[in-house]
Amino acid sequence: MSTRDTTALLTQLRAVRDLTHTEIQVAETRIAQARTDAVRRELTENAENGRSRAAAIEAVIRQLGGVPQLIGPLLGRATAAVKALGEQAQPFDEALLGDLALEHQLLDRAHYIRALATAADHPTAEALADRLIAAHSATVDWLGTVLAEEALGGPAALRRTPLQAATGTAVKLVHLPVTWSARRIDRALDTVRATRPAVDQLLSRGAHATEVAAKAATAAGDSALRTAELVTTDEGEDGAADAVHRVRTATGLLDQDELPIPGYDRLGATETVQAIRDLDEPGDIRAVVAYEEAHRNRHGVVSAARTRFAAIAGDAAGLD
Repeated sequence: MSTRDTTALLTQLRAVRDLTHTEIQVAETRIAQARTDAVRRELTENAENGRSRAAAIEAVIRQLGGVPQLIGPLLGRATAAVKALGEQAQPFDEALLGDLALEHQLLDRAHYIRALATAADHPTAEALADRLIAAHSATVDWLGTVLAEEALGGPAALRRTPLQAATGTAVKLVHLPVTWSARRIDRALDTVRATRPAVDQLLSRGAHATEVAAKAATAAGDSALRTAELVTTDEGEDGAADAVHRVRTATGLLDQDELPIPGYDRLGATETVQAIRDLDEPGDIRAVVAYEEAHRNRHGVVSAARTRFAAIAGDAAGLD
């Protein structure tokens, strides 16, 4: 093996090692955002597998005569910490795209390492590259599915942080075309005002329908939203009524007779899981997950719904 071949291979191995340490820290950061125990276990396993890959990379570097660097894990932790801090001010999809960009870089470098190892006739490095390619290909597909879940409105494998949720809502409000006039807001929430005068103080003229609904939810809960939805429907304000209904769905405040599974509250976990597997519409699964998490919160049911949603999202994104 020539000195040039060794130098190029070592350069890429060191780069992938450092990026792998960042990947490990990102996985550990995401564990707290996992929606289900199954996802939490998967992320924990990913972090452990990342450590194993980092050790394997370090071993090949030693074989090639490279000097191990102790700063790698520290650099990875620092990079991941900066990433986590920065993405708190980003919408959730942008944070996921950042994760995906990291995985694509790791995958591309793994392919390059494979070519360099072949040219250098280094079977151990070739085998390592094959391992890296398989691992990062799987992670790219998984993140692609999570992004597709987010595009379809969730439930995604990962939850937004509160700041990410607020940022995402703000972005949507900027682009939301549906608004209520002051007169229509007043008429839609007459009953709410009579019950909770504080709601009236939260409403401002010309407010967006989704913003009104969210504030009403905070101030007066399910009864306020249900009243607002009924009145806006009677008023022919279908756009506003839909906005309120979406808030009720997302917060698990639908009545069981509004769910896509008949007699939901009477079903056991096994029956509920079977019924979820027959659902095909993303909105139906979102409604079930939000209702389940707000009421009975059976982990097996939530996990089954998320798995079904992931399959639908994978199809939508063109992933195998």
